[in-house]
Parts: sequence; C-alpha cells; structure tokens
Amino acid sequence: MSLPAFSPGADPGPSFNELMSRSGQRPPLPGSSGEPFTHTHATTIVAVRYNDGVVMAGDRRATAGNVIAHRTMDKVFPADRFSGVSISGVAGLAAEMVKMFQLELEHFEKVEGTALSLEGKANRLGNMIRQNLPSAMASGMVVIPIFAGYDTRRREGRIYNYDITGGRYEEMEFHATGSGGIYARGVLKQHWNRGMTRDEAVDLCLSSLFEAADEDSATGGPDAIRGIYPSVATITADGYDRLEDGEVARRFETLLAIRAARLGISAPTVADPTTPAPKGGRRK
Repeated sequence: MSLPAFSPGADPGPSFNELMSRSGQRPPLPGSSGEPFTHTHATTIVAVRYNDGVVMAGDRRATAGNVIAHRTMDKVFPADRFSGVSISGVAGLAAEMVKMFQLELEHFEKVEGTALSLEGKANRLGNMIRQNLPSAMASGMVVIPIFAGYDTRRREGRIYNYDITGGRYEEMEFHATGSGGIYARGVLKQHWNRGMTRDEAVDLCLSSLFEAADEDSATGGPDAIRGIYPSVATITADGYDRLEDGEVARRFETLLAIRAARLGISAPTVADPTTPAPKGGRRK
C-alpha cells in the first residue's frame, strides 16, 4: 500500500483527522445512512479543579432507551500524558472519537516534533465535535465530552466543556454533563472550594455521582454486589493517573458510612473489587 500524495494546497499538515478525511480512509459514521437503530448512551461525567491539577470521573452505566445496555463502561480516558477526555452521549461514536483524538495528538507530536498546548488540544477536540454536527442533527448522534488536563506552561489544571456545535468553553472551577449532570453540578456547586486537596476533590466527584445516580435512572451508582465503581483519574504535573478500583471502593465505604450516620442506620458493606469472590460464587 502506497502513502497518499497531496498537492501543496490540499496538504493536511500535522492533523491526523484531516489526513484520514482527505485520503478517504474514514468510514461513514453510524446512522449516516438514515437507517434507524438503537443508540447506546453514556451518561454522567464530572471534572473538578484542585490544588495540583484536575480530577475526572464518570459512572459506569450505559443505557439504550429504558434498558441498561452495559454496567461497566469506562467513560474517562487519557488523551495523552497531561490530558484526559470523558464522554457522554452516543457511546459507540464517543469511543471512536476518543480513539481518533488520541491518534490526532500523537500524530501532531510526531510530525511537528512538539506537543500541542492544552488550548490547542481543546480546539482540536472541538473541531472533531463540529465535524459530527451533520450526523448529530440528522440522527441524534450527539457526543458531548469534557476535556481536562494539566497546563505545563501555566502550571495548573484546566477544564473545558463543549456544545453540540463544537463550541469550547473553559470552566474555572468544575463541570458536569450527561443525563445526571444537573444533579451532579448541584453537589459540586455547594461543596467546591478553592485550595481543595486531591482527596477532597476525589471525594467530591464521587459524592456528586452518588447524588446523580439517586435522581437519574440512567446514571449508575456504586454496585457493591458486582464490585463496580466509577472511573476516576487525576491529571497533575506528574501526568495522567487512574485511581485503583480498590481505593474508589474504600472512599465509597466512607461516604456511605457518613450518609448512614445521618439517617441513624447501619452502613452497608462495600465490596472491594480487588478481593476474590466467595467460593462457589462469582461477581457478574
């Protein structure tokens, strides 16, 4: 297979996204033919700024109408070493967009010999969302991500949210979107404060997802029976770091104990996903 050749005016430059488009290698988006099909939707995602960077988190449930399509879907992904992207909207398309975005950033760095700035990365993701607008308008294939990362030039965490047209907006404190986003934002607005530590920011994200799951049926709460808990990652000067499920489980155990104490009841037992299932049984 030979490499594609372009005239000077049609050269895609360092953009992998443009390279795929102009060489005709990009497959048609699902639903672009107008044929009806069931969308699987990713639901609630949140991001919070704190002293050393940002925390990103998302529940694990994906829905198809009123049916739970998937219980363990990841919605938080690394974009590169110092940034991450979380997804809400049509799950399959969102996952493909994340893969393309990761390739876009890697391709740019290899071609140009330097990484994009955090704002440049945010702009590239906005362009990809904008390119999906015709499909979103025609068949409801909407993808609304949150992009966040550590700005190595400004030495701080930054958060960006988007609209359906690819419009990019920087959030100075926190953001939440998806079907349970309105409930999660209520918790974030009430408890966020400047100078939060990593542990405080992680606990706040988990609390906001817990409240969203309590109000929104499409948002999955902690599942102690199966050992399923939200995906959580921090992004700091040391890079992208995914929290172990065991740590998230222990934090939920503390959260549930506090809630139970307020109600004057016994706290439920939380299953540690790193602990083997009892003999004769298994977690599904």
